[in-house]
Amino acid sequence: MIWTLAIFINGLITVSYFLPKIDTLKHYNFSVLPLVNAVLNGSTFIALLTALIAVNKKNELLHRSFVFLAFAFTSLFLFSYLLYHFSTPSTQFGGSGVIKGIYFFILLTHIFLAVLIVPLALITMGFGLNGNIIKHRKVAAWTMPIWLYVSLTGVIVYLMISPYYPH
Repeated sequence: MIWTLAIFINGLITVSYFLPKIDTLKHYNFSVLPLVNAVLNGSTFIALLTALIAVNKKNELLHRSFVFLAFAFTSLFLFSYLLYHFSTPSTQFGGSGVIKGIYFFILLTHIFLAVLIVPLALITMGFGLNGNIIKHRKVAAWTMPIWLYVSLTGVIVYLMISPYYPH
């Protein structure tokens, strides 16, 4: 079920780039959604950091609460991200030179790891909820830094491309 969900989510994101934009949505102004997405990514990052601190302090309840909060922020992000990309053409990065190379490196690593984090986060959460703490810890050792990176670079990508959004 986790793999089916991960493939569906990543497939939906991929399709949002290639399908024609939904005509019924063109009458709405979704220009605020990239900022909303950055805020949700930043909120995910903070929730994950808090969850990491909590587990390091052996506070399982606080850890679990903030992981659930990170999932909530990520779920809202996914909805907002899909709404934006199913309704609005993609914005091209307008920078040049070294900054363009940095932007594309961050963007490409962000995209690649975002694809990986979907099943990793679901598997990690599944192990935790099922009480399989040994497997949960092993997978979480990979999941947490990747998810932190993806959520932080989501904010960085927004900050780098935001001057090029149409206003």
